[in-house]
Amino acid sequence: MRLPYTLAASLFAAFLLSGCSDNEVGDVSLGLLTTKDIKVEKLRDPKITGVTCHISHVKADLDFADPSDMSIACRQTGPITAGMLKDIDRSKSGETVFSTSKSILFKSLKIRRIWDDENRTLIYLSYSTKEYKGSYKHSMSTVPLWGNPVWNELQAGTAAD
Repeated sequence: MRLPYTLAASLFAAFLLSGCSDNEVGDVSLGLLTTKDIKVEKLRDPKITGVTCHISHVKADLDFADPSDMSIACRQTGPITAGMLKDIDRSKSGETVFSTSKSILFKSLKIRRIWDDENRTLIYLSYSTKEYKGSYKHSMSTVPLWGNPVWNELQAGTAAD
């Protein structure tokens, strides 16, 4: 009999804490008569620590689901080494570097890193996992390595192959 109350209390606590984030760098209210805010978060790529992405998305505090729209911008904010690049997934679908729930109905915001080997560019794709009005919302940002010291290391590695 206590299990439903414990579960309800846990879900409520998780709901209250969901707005708290060490990664939040901005919070813009969408107006006095709405419970929706635009949150701006910073995310450091766990494998390519020299890349930081900033994501903006709408957070609807009193709704069961947040809107699907989001935006992403990624930049080099530290060194990127050949060792870091060696350990990433180089498949066409890349790998998920971040995921967060956007509703209790299985909608998530995900960010994938994809490697463009020909242009030596890191691609970061943010997307919603649930269709909204006939579309899956997504946004993309790139971090080209041109002019970066690792560019020459990669060039030398390609020539040696």
